Amino acid sequence: MTALTPIFSALSDPYRFEIIERLLRDGETPAGQISDMFEISGPAVSRHLTVLHKAGLVARRISGQQRLYSVRPDAIRKVSDWTMNHRDFWEAGLDRLETALREDLK
Repeated sequence: MTALTPIFSALSDPYRFEIIERLLRDGETPAGQISDMFEISGPAVSRHLTVLHKAGLVARRISGQQRLYSVRPDAIRKVSDWTMNHRDFWEAGLDRLETALREDLK
């Protein structure tokens, strides 16, 4: 199991993926405001935030009565690095396909 396995597992859920998308867009957000974004229960959102936190995708800090969540840039960087490392593989495959198709058209 790689360090990315828990990250990809956490992102596989549509609610958790959307939470990350919104945190990337809006920045640090209180848990209550995150909960208001969805038509699921507050405890369900709390469970999703816990999964994201355990996977290392979000940071959580307490300010008074609020729990504030933000995306951890290092986790997103890991995903980006993995994607870019595999981009070369896919581009090489697509280049070979393009070459083969051009030769078939000759």
